Amino acid sequence: MPRSNSEPVRLLIPWDETLLSYDLGPDHPLAPVRVELTMALARDLGVLDAPDVEVVPVTPATDEILELVHDPAYITVVRNALEADPAFLRRHGFGSPDNPVVPGLHESSAFIAGASVRAAEAVWTGEAEHAANMAGGLHHAMRARASGFCVYNDAAIAIAHLLEQGAERVAYVDVDVHHGDGVQAAFYDDPRVLTISLHETPAALFPGTGRPDEVGAKGAEGMSVNVALPPDTGDAQWLRAFDAVVPPLLKQFAPEILVTQLGCDSHFLDPLAHLELSIDAQRTAIALLHDLAHQHADGKWLLLGGGGYALVDVVPRTWTHALAEAAHRPVPPTTETPQTWRDFVRTRTAAEPPATMTDGRPATFLRWTDGYDPAAPIDRAIRATRTAVFPEHGLDPQP
Repeated sequence: MPRSNSEPVRLLIPWDETLLSYDLGPDHPLAPVRVELTMALARDLGVLDAPDVEVVPVTPATDEILELVHDPAYITVVRNALEADPAFLRRHGFGSPDNPVVPGLHESSAFIAGASVRAAEAVWTGEAEHAANMAGGLHHAMRARASGFCVYNDAAIAIAHLLEQGAERVAYVDVDVHHGDGVQAAFYDDPRVLTISLHETPAALFPGTGRPDEVGAKGAEGMSVNVALPPDTGDAQWLRAFDAVVPPLLKQFAPEILVTQLGCDSHFLDPLAHLELSIDAQRTAIALLHDLAHQHADGKWLLLGGGGYALVDVVPRTWTHALAEAAHRPVPPTTETPQTWRDFVRTRTAAEPPATMTDGRPATFLRWTDGYDPAAPIDRAIRATRTAVFPEHGLDPQP
């Protein structure tokens, strides 16, 4: 049945191959092929072609939009990076292996920011129930400095744009293995934005921030929430931490829109970190976030990508699960990956693709209300976060 002009689409995806132009070099971990394989898998599984999913073109963010988060002088630095003095560039985070200077840096970064802003607008205005930019989630970029593979912080820009459009309560949940430091920094003193980050402890992993006592500046106490997870945290422990922190805070905050950064570098195959999650736990977390968006944000849900460096085995499967979940067409874990996609993977990467959409794990966990174990590192990490921020929201930090 044709959709009326006033009826929102179920899922809107700003996407075209311009988003693959954010390429920091052939040996860089943040390889655009991970996004390319994701979109190919989602298409071959029928997610992108569903009647209630709309794929729309991408336009770059204007300087005016970028300046919602970034210093105008920094944008000029990015635009002219190829001609700038190396010592000057280093002061703005460029010139390291993490953030090399490459042709088209401004243009490719502006396209990613533009896609995230377009997705945010679609959800906020009611054009779409959910929207996704899996090339986005570049959450480390600061106001005047590149960091952690990130040049423009599209997540923070999208949130700032929502605030400009009149949003008064925006919740941001970041499940990347690295702390969402750039988004936290952008809104550290803003009580309209609740940022929640579940990440590997800063004692063991870049960027070295995200401790439980980073709770927000004066006037925004409790609005920055950090769950610092021990190395080797697995499915049951991670999901227990999520359950103990995210649902009660979202219920209390009652956001008008939920923004999620879905970095999948918490997977046990990821080469850059030390957590032990499976595809199945990541899929479970995405489904929980979807439910929370409907419970507490009137269904308004913006999905962004993020980290993920197991380019073939993990990123395409986890993010395809995310897109399918957002389309209300979840892919059963035991689904076989399409032969067309497997052939494309072999041609594109020479790697052997995974055969199914699961790691074969149950992704079960004990809820926080089942009891606190002081001998368990994960429980101590959870309690540290709840103790630091729950009282600021009028919540009891105890089980």
